[in-house]
Amino acid sequence: MAFVTTAGLEPVTRWDWAWFGLLAGAAMIHLEASRGIERLRELGEGTPYTHMQSTWFFAAVLMLPLPLQTALIVISFTHEWFRVFHCRAIAHRKVFSASTVVLAVAAATLVLHAFYPDVDGPFVAALTGPYGTVAVLAAGLVYRAVNYLLVIGAIIATHPDQPARISLGPPSDQLIIAAAIGLGYGIAVFAVDRPWSMPILLITVLALHLGLLLPQLREASRTDAKTGLVDAAWWTGTAERELERAGRLDSPVGVLMLDLDHFKHINDQYGHLAGDAVLRAVADTLHHSVRSYDLVGRWGGEEFVILLPGIDAPEIADTAERVRAAVSVLRVATTDRTGTRVTITGLTASLGAGTYPATATELSPLLLAVDDALYRAKHGGRDQVQQAGTVPPARTPTD
Repeated sequence: MAFVTTAGLEPVTRWDWAWFGLLAGAAMIHLEASRGIERLRELGEGTPYTHMQSTWFFAAVLMLPLPLQTALIVISFTHEWFRVFHCRAIAHRKVFSASTVVLAVAAATLVLHAFYPDVDGPFVAALTGPYGTVAVLAAGLVYRAVNYLLVIGAIIATHPDQPARISLGPPSDQLIIAAAIGLGYGIAVFAVDRPWSMPILLITVLALHLGLLLPQLREASRTDAKTGLVDAAWWTGTAERELERAGRLDSPVGVLMLDLDHFKHINDQYGHLAGDAVLRAVADTLHHSVRSYDLVGRWGGEEFVILLPGIDAPEIADTAERVRAAVSVLRVATTDRTGTRVTITGLTASLGAGTYPATATELSPLLLAVDDALYRAKHGGRDQVQQAGTVPPARTPTD
């Protein structure tokens, strides 16, 4: 609607199209580079999702007419829908989020028009001196306030029993958006005066995004010290939220559980430090054997779990075989208990596989069924994959 109603009111110049192309390309590269982080960050239900694409949206406020601002937002959210969420987010929530951003940039643009009613062209060219600084700060505050208040209102309305502090999100989110607005201003200044500096600015945004948010995510996710993977508690919480989402979307979710065969022999023969090196190597192999938005965790000891959104029974069988094969060719260079350099080979793994909702419709029974399938793989000869049944048979404790 914003695009249609303003398209005939604001002229779009050749330079506007050039700057639009720069911002759209940078926004898509940014999403591609950070989609693994964004997929995990967005999983939290009932809390605001702080969108680092605000960097490019606020730059558009300062550089582009409203029709192209709207087009940039639509392109960014569409790209995110397909590439970050693989069409598995809740559609009406994404449409609502995009709409709040359109309203936010429109409000910020109106603020700049109030400061500079006679400016014909990009506002960034007129933002000089203290007056320009005040105008940018006012536009940034209005941009954040409109977007934030609309999102918070929707969260409170849909989660009436949730504590307000959760609905408001962490205070650090406000600092992230403040940084995004500041970066957007810097990008607008340099892009208009020195468009060839855009690659440097894009690298800066990516470095700050990945360098700051990734450690924050790792800290929040309570990573396992030996492998760098998420621990069992955080993996379980994320898996529960993913199953709830899958229920709303009528979409499957796959779960793999992997156990290294004869891992005790590795510790006995080479020492525990070598065993830790094997665990790290296997963790890295698992991470690179699945998709960027699949969640790999350490379940305990030599056991690992993998959450695979959108995967059904035939697909999870193929994924499990690929993981098993990747472990079997692994070569781990390490040091044994005598200090001698050794290369550990011949590793094998047993895997259990199951899916929601075919195997079970809740996480606990799904994990029990997958664990039983793993048990059958271990006692059926190891180095194999077993699919979980809908009702796991009784089992006896094993060592």
